[in-house]
Amino acid sequence: MSERGAGTVLMLGAGLLLLVLCGAVLLLLQTTVAATRAATAADLAALAAADAVRELRPGDPCRAAGEVAARNRAVLTGCTVDAGDQSVQVETEVRVPLLMSSATGQARAGPPP
Repeated sequence: MSERGAGTVLMLGAGLLLLVLCGAVLLLLQTTVAATRAATAADLAALAAADAVRELRPGDPCRAAGEVAARNRAVLTGCTVDAGDQSVQVETEVRVPLLMSSATGQARAGPPP
């Protein structure tokens, strides 16, 4: 029995495995970047809303948070204003292009609880 061509099959298998691993790493990196973007958008949106609560910025706090989130390519999915202690809690969502899921971020801005 001849083993001629066995090296070619082995190298094709190794190349395919390397290609699959590279794809998995790229998806993981893309997800990590989306999570970081969502967290950053939530932080900035919460700060903008807190400024509106303290009347340092004109307008509705949740509308301000939505505008800032949109400028950071995120969608505002939740906004809670506590006028009593002048704090704001926001939630944002960033879509991950190759996956069907989204990355979310949450932030709170205001005086310490």
